Amino acid sequence: MQLFDVYDYMSIQPVRAKGSEIWDVNGRRYLDFYGGHAVISIGHTHPLYVEALTEQLNKIGFYSNSVINPLQTELAQRLGKISGYGDYSLFLCNSGAEANENALKLASFATGREKILAFEKAFHGRTSAAVSITDNSNIQAPVNRNHKVTFIPLNDITALEMELSSGEYAAVIVEAIQGVGGIRLANNDFLSDMRRLCNKTGTMMIADEIQCGYGRSGKFFAHQYAVDVYPDIITIAKGMGNGFPIGGVLISPKIEARKGMLGTTFGGSYLACSAALAVLTVMENEALIENAQNVGNYLMEGLKIIEGGMDVRGRGLMIGVDTYMMQAEVRRQLLDKYGILTGYSGKNTLRLLPSLTISENYADELLCALNNIMS
Repeated sequence: MQLFDVYDYMSIQPVRAKGSEIWDVNGRRYLDFYGGHAVISIGHTHPLYVEALTEQLNKIGFYSNSVINPLQTELAQRLGKISGYGDYSLFLCNSGAEANENALKLASFATGREKILAFEKAFHGRTSAAVSITDNSNIQAPVNRNHKVTFIPLNDITALEMELSSGEYAAVIVEAIQGVGGIRLANNDFLSDMRRLCNKTGTMMIADEIQCGYGRSGKFFAHQYAVDVYPDIITIAKGMGNGFPIGGVLISPKIEARKGMLGTTFGGSYLACSAALAVLTVMENEALIENAQNVGNYLMEGLKIIEGGMDVRGRGLMIGVDTYMMQAEVRRQLLDKYGILTGYSGKNTLRLLPSLTISENYADELLCALNNIMS
């Protein structure tokens, strides 16, 4: 048997990692500005994280959600405190796509409606309902395409008001910063207007914080740059477990739970909760949200003055860089010549998604390499 050939691999085989550095099978050192697709939030193999998982594995690694797991309650309480959503409920699952599937289901249960409003260039996952609200026909099988989803341009308040005024939508789902879409920011005023229109029309507002959340933007959630905007449902994953699979749905008190409404076999396991709790501890102990904002600002300022001219967008350590060269060539040179891993979007956008522990010294290493390439 062989692997199903669906991935476009980088020319690197990692065998060891620490902090923001990776070493390959040949012993070459790389600087990680990709973060495993925004997953590595507290750095590779953080000692506290490794210790927490090891200790938990020596106690109990798994049992289903048919028993009480006090780590789930602890995670909900700590997550509520650090995020500012202490009055919300938490449903734990395994991934971002699964979180969005459950968010859509909750919105439909709560409203009795079936239509969803989403945005052009959005990405919400590859499972059935999640991919139907993802604006990419190339990854939608015929079974995923339906009449229940409408796409409008991001930040188009006229289109938003026209659609929601029909009163037909169960939910509107938005990324405060579109990741796969090229680091495109939803305007603060647009998010405020969305909240107002959702209140007016009885529509659930879902904030997909899977990539832009968990401190990456310089706030715990990226939508929190907009004042007094509280989504009805917030989805999380990626940086939540620092590589251990875990996702979650934060649910407003206005949505009532009932037995059997949602469920999962593996979601919220002892190991997953231990990983997530360790992440929150490190984030607080090392002030990583503040670091994301400070180093992110430093990095964006440096990117803006690189010779050759580049368009720079983002918040915190979620940064998009449009170059006049094809991103594939820029990424190839960064990887092969300078040993730096980066992500991408489209033909000309680099995506920078490093660990929230990244330092200005590492930022200088990237800036120097990009300056050499672009000049």
